[in-house]
Amino acid sequence: MFHEAIKLKYNKGTEVEVTFLDGKVKTYDMRRLFKKYPQLSALKDRNLFKSGRLDPFGITWNDELDIDAETIYQEGETIREEKITSIVRLGCQIAEARGRAGMTQMDLARATGIDQSDISKIERGKANPSVSTIERIAKAINASLNIEIK
Repeated sequence: MFHEAIKLKYNKGTEVEVTFLDGKVKTYDMRRLFKKYPQLSALKDRNLFKSGRLDPFGITWNDELDIDAETIYQEGETIREEKITSIVRLGCQIAEARGRAGMTQMDLARATGIDQSDISKIERGKANPSVSTIERIAKAINASLNIEIK
């Protein structure tokens, strides 16, 4: 099973705190990997360390430095669980589907007529889009829309 990362925080030293779509919040100290992957010791540089980018699949610093979300999920320490709202979950799913379609937010804005800033808010769970808006997005990224009530 793939565990999707949705939020990243940089703690002291080389420790990251990652929130996953299932609500688990895990910490992981990158020092654990320095012996196995010596190139990762470059992350001792705090500026480089804090430059990492989170995507659903992990953290990437540059072409040589990255860690996958599954490693953090499986080997990290669970420090708490958070309730992930449906709006946040939906936004993450839209961002992931847009990425799979090879589209930027600007591409999606042009294809849907939705302002790029509104797409950003939707993907970050900061907006509550209507079903018709979600349908326009799904159509533009050639995805299907399935609504479930459990």
